[in-house]
Parts: sequence; C-alpha cells; structure tokens
Amino acid sequence: MIILKSESEIAAMRKAGRVVAQAHEIVRERLRPGITTADIDRWVAEFFQRVGAVSAFKGYHGYPAHVCTSVNDEVVHGIPGPRVLEEGDIIAVDIGAFVDGFCGDSAWTYPVGQVSELAQKLLRVTEESLMKAIEQAVAGNRLSDIGHAVQSHVEAAGFSVVKSFVGHGIGRSMHEAPQIPNFGRPGRGPKLKEGMTLAIEPMVNAGGDDVRILEDNWTAVTADGSLSAHFEHTVAVREGQAEILTVV
Repeated sequence: MIILKSESEIAAMRKAGRVVAQAHEIVRERLRPGITTADIDRWVAEFFQRVGAVSAFKGYHGYPAHVCTSVNDEVVHGIPGPRVLEEGDIIAVDIGAFVDGFCGDSAWTYPVGQVSELAQKLLRVTEESLMKAIEQAVAGNRLSDIGHAVQSHVEAAGFSVVKSFVGHGIGRSMHEAPQIPNFGRPGRGPKLKEGMTLAIEPMVNAGGDDVRILEDNWTAVTADGSLSAHFEHTVAVREGQAEILTVV
C-alpha cells in the first residue's frame, strides 16, 4: 500500500532530509585522497549524534555501519572500513537518517581528486538521469515514467542501468511501497499523487548491467569490473514540480 503523507508529515521528512544533506556537505568538504571509508562513517556518525539523528542503515538486517561507501566498481552497499581512497577513485556515499520518526535518504557519488574523463562522464550522466527522473515525479504521471526517464538518458550516453536494485517509497520506514525501477516503458504502474514520498536512485554502470554480491553478503559490484555511480534524492510528489526533500 502506498502511503500518502500530510503536509505536516512532509515537513517532518523535510527536516530529516536536511540532516542527510548536511551530512553530505561534511563528506564533500573533507573528502580527499588518503582518508579511509571508515573515516567517512565516523564523520557522519558523529554528526548524527550532535543533531539527534539516528542512522537508517546501522543494524538494518544486520548492516554494520552508519553509511554505505561504494568505491569504483562497487555499485551499492559497500561497507566502510580500512580502505584508503586514492587519487582518481570515485566513491558513492549513501546516507539515511531518522529524525523525529521520519526518514531521509540520499546518495551521491564523489570524485576523489582528479578522475578520468570516463568517470567524469559517468558521474555527470547519472546525476542528470536523477534530475530527469525527478522531473517526472509529478501528480498525474505514472510510476514507470520515472524509470523510463533514467533509462532513456543513461542508454543514450552509452551506459547501462542496474536492474537488480530499485528506488522505493519512504516515510516512517526507510523502505515503503512502491518499488521504483530505473528502467521500463512509460505510462505504466500506479498514478502518482500529491503526498507520495519517493527515494529515487539511479545506479549506472559504465559497462554492462550485471552485478554480483561479494562474500560480505552486502557489497554489490559490477560483474565486468566497470565503474559504477549512484545518485539519490528523497522527493515529495507535487502538482507541476516535485519537491526535493534532501537539500539544505
């Protein structure tokens, strides 16, 4: 069942989204070659403690960290640890937080120092696909219009959309109905209504779309070793233009 949110509930989600966006600002400002992925987890954990937020990820089905850090060919759900980031890496940082009972969720893929032209293009196209998807998250459209916007833009650029993972509804729980694939034909699925809140999150590979899961049972990597990027915002469906909730 898709849960429509009241204006007061969306205001609460806006507050959670702002905290997530502020956490991303901390990561963006401090990210550089030589830090570890565990450093990123610590920064976000300390910030959450200061502002009274709770990680949406830590303990979720046993997940051991506060954030997900996915480097280079890692698609999603990379676990922070001793890995040292190097010049030329790209890293997707996925951050979710509960504030006053509501969840915000956002991922961003960052360059570490100077990165290759391919990596630059992958990041640009994936971010663009997210924004094109958000443009479709308006009342009266269909759910599949969101994924179609992602797939069309990504494949036109010569990249592939990961089909094994999807976006999702969000609210009092991190994962609510509906699931939001990043591919498909337009004009299908539930009609979008004012008050729906969605976490839209394209995952895009420079090579093929196949992925495999590592022995930690969390980290998903590209099957062919190609680079992968992940961008995500939490949005509220509105008339005319969606509202992005994971912003400062």
